Amino acid sequence: MGLVKRGNSRFWYVQFQLNGVTFVRSTKTPDRKVAARLEDEWRAQVHLQLVLGVRERISFLTAIDRLIATKAGTPNHHNLLSSRKVVERHFRRRKWLDELTTDDLERFKRDRVAEGVTVQTIKHQLNLIGAATKLAGRSGKQIPSVQFPTCSIPRHRVRYLSVDEERRLLFELDPKRCGTGLRPYAERSEVLKRSMQDAHDLVVLLLDTGARYSEIANIKWSQIDLQRGEIRLWRPKVQNEGIIMMTDRAASIFRARSSVSDVGEFVFTNRKGAARGYRVQSIRKALRRAGLADCKIHTLRHTVASRLIQNGMSVYEVKSILGHTDIRTTMRYAHLEQRDTSTKARNVLNLVRVASS
Repeated sequence: MGLVKRGNSRFWYVQFQLNGVTFVRSTKTPDRKVAARLEDEWRAQVHLQLVLGVRERISFLTAIDRLIATKAGTPNHHNLLSSRKVVERHFRRRKWLDELTTDDLERFKRDRVAEGVTVQTIKHQLNLIGAATKLAGRSGKQIPSVQFPTCSIPRHRVRYLSVDEERRLLFELDPKRCGTGLRPYAERSEVLKRSMQDAHDLVVLLLDTGARYSEIANIKWSQIDLQRGEIRLWRPKVQNEGIIMMTDRAASIFRARSSVSDVGEFVFTNRKGAARGYRVQSIRKALRRAGLADCKIHTLRHTVASRLIQNGMSVYEVKSILGHTDIRTTMRYAHLEQRDTSTKARNVLNLVRVASS
């Protein structure tokens, strides 16, 4: 045995026995010299594994890709692909998975913190590396002996806008507002007018739906039913769809935008007519001008959830509106419901006391 031809294949195959086990593998080359070299390498590799107990190596990125492949079709698959790009950039000098060190992981965490990335995001990216390492180990590959850094997510109160803060923000987003560096409305370019109108309308819809930014920024007209006042909201992050009833304000915005002559596939578009994508600079500037520098785009989603609970909806009802897949995510607003319940309890006890006196 050694190099053999099999069937009608033009490639050479390596075939040999070791410890009573027969090994066969295609070299995927018709060149005998190349095939002979590959045979030597494979024999040596098998000998290391079976006789000396040395596991086969796997490249760092191959291990990552194998893990991501197991998550295809899941809601988290897209996020894992995004994390892979970051991991590849930071671990470029590590070819093999078993070369990974604890210091590499600590350095990655420090660099990401310095870049201003949230602890939650860093934790997800480290989890990707950890899960890929475990999968490689279960597959019999060489894996590193490392300690993953802890990423404690700080607990803090949910930030949401008051009615006055919303008013200030919308004032700064008014498409016809005057301000430093802005020409009178009639003298502005059509591109600038549309950009300012888009930012205003987008924020209002976020405030009136509780949707994530991407769910509204990339929404299609096919998801809008103006006659019924419904939005069929597809949520890519969690892979589910919900029906959101339009507020009067949201319906007014959709009607106005549908009345223009160049309506395309998407409600909000970039300059090429495709989905708007992640363009939030103008909204962030408006937040700062409104004195809301501590707020983010996601604060608008918190605002909706907080207002719904403060006005009598339960966390389970809000879970449905926001499209959360886990009630634990919605429970961050539970203290608002508890405060309302506590107020009701106080009023009942006061009434009982008055009645008994």
